[in-house]
Amino acid sequence: MYRLLIALALLVPTPALAWWEYGHETVAKIALAKASSKTLFGIARLLRHAPELATPTCRLRSLEDASVWPDCIKGLKDRFSYAFSWHYQNVDVCKPFDLKTACKDGHCVSAQIERNARLLADKTQPPRERLMALAFLTHFVGDLHMPLHAGDRGDLGGNQVKATYGIYAGSRLNLHSVWDGYLAERAISTPPGGAKGLLSEATPGMEAGSVEDWSRESWQVSRDITYATALGDPCGPKPARAAIDDAKIESLIAPTRLQIVRGGVRLARLLDQAFN
Repeated sequence: MYRLLIALALLVPTPALAWWEYGHETVAKIALAKASSKTLFGIARLLRHAPELATPTCRLRSLEDASVWPDCIKGLKDRFSYAFSWHYQNVDVCKPFDLKTACKDGHCVSAQIERNARLLADKTQPPRERLMALAFLTHFVGDLHMPLHAGDRGDLGGNQVKATYGIYAGSRLNLHSVWDGYLAERAISTPPGGAKGLLSEATPGMEAGSVEDWSRESWQVSRDITYATALGDPCGPKPARAAIDDAKIESLIAPTRLQIVRGGVRLARLLDQAFN
């Protein structure tokens, strides 16, 4: 039955429940559950200014909406094209960790987390600017914890690595889409599922560290788990199609859940710092 359901679900090239939606919203929900009451009040006040952003096709009524707003506005083309490169950082997993080279111009996800955290905390900024910073910060913390946004091997974060997922081997399926969608949905829905279930797995001190620390950690997950599971040798030859069978999927559920929990509790810390 499981194989049949997976086969039916994967007939659609882009999953309805992907990291870009389901994963990001779950990170936001975990953050809301961890954040202080003052932070929740501050978020609610900023959200009232959503009409000032003039993005009616990209709603912004909750932190869950904010978590996917930066992806939605990509559809507005030139208006927000300056932000396209902010969602990831190409740190080579086959070389020593080097964030400075990858982010030398500030146009990368870790630099934009720090920038938008500062903007959100700056109460001299207009509410419109702080709300936009809230949305970018919420989304980018989620992006940083998707391993293929934090490390790659010259393949656009796995987008150029064709893959199978269980029995599915669609022509558009690649390593990035596996982690961005199908695996994220499977991991989040595995009991105990949802934000509440994942939050029960958080450990003391998980929110600690700097953005660079988190970048290094996600880069290592990309190398030692994402690429290693798909390719065997994370820096070895790329197969014609990376096979991610049922056994590998099962082994990837726990590390995927962990990344989402990390993103949620760390986002809560950044939000509390900004509002408190």
